[in-house]
Amino acid sequence: MKVFITGGTGALGGHAVPALVRAGHAVTALARSDAKAATLTAQGASPVQVSLFDRDALKDVCAGQDAVVNLASALPSMARFMSAKAWQANNKVRVEGSATVADAARAAGVGRFVQESVSMIYRDHGPRWVDENAPVDHYPITRGNHAAEANANGFGDDTVVLRFGWFYGPGAAHSEQLLALARRHVVAMMGPAHTYVSSIHLADAGEAVARALTAPAGTYNIVDDEPLTKREFADALADAAGKTAWLRVPGRAGLLFGDRLTSLTRSLRVSNGRFKDATGWAPGYPSAREGLRAMALTA
Repeated sequence: MKVFITGGTGALGGHAVPALVRAGHAVTALARSDAKAATLTAQGASPVQVSLFDRDALKDVCAGQDAVVNLASALPSMARFMSAKAWQANNKVRVEGSATVADAARAAGVGRFVQESVSMIYRDHGPRWVDENAPVDHYPITRGNHAAEANANGFGDDTVVLRFGWFYGPGAAHSEQLLALARRHVVAMMGPAHTYVSSIHLADAGEAVARALTAPAGTYNIVDDEPLTKREFADALADAAGKTAWLRVPGRAGLLFGDRLTSLTRSLRVSNGRFKDATGWAPGYPSAREGLRAMALTA
């Protein structure tokens, strides 16, 4: 297939582009600089430098493409994660950018549209499993994801929305920073110890993007096989770092920050069964235990 991808030089895109190329697709990817264009070329993709907000230019790029994959985002760093102002750029990309890309793809007659979203939009489910029919929640930092999903679904019937778990692995800055802390004997829990976090290694997420091109239209959770409790995830970080945790930052402290951290502190035991059944995809790292160990060897 001929595929145009936005966000191809981001954390997820850095794995999705090679996965698409390995699958035999002809990949065109948006680049915002000569350096990023060179990276895409090295990966086997054809770079184009256009604005995510230029509908006419995007329409020209989308012409003749079989599918468009929108992975564009602008997540704030860990240091600014709780700042409402820091999320403005991401909201612009997710709200306005996704609308422009979907509109351009539709106008160009593209057959399929794939949109990145997150599983953290689901309501807290405690220890219960969460599938794609579970109710979602609306809190400030979900605004962009809800808009991106709505814009994608407005593209037409042949839309796939991928709700990813918490990214970790080489290129996922937040997880790299947590691993660096663990190597200094400091381990932080993302919420109360007994609650669940559903994660996905970026390499497995990239493979899922490639599989999405042939999946039946719909919404899918992209997470690993075994969600861990926050305590188990913290223990997995310490194990991957090969260090004893001298200082454990209590996860319940995150509750004090309310909606600014609710995407991390809620309990989400998310199922990947629908996507596995539909595509035959399976994560190479069944849980963060295996994935964080592999990450530590390269980070």
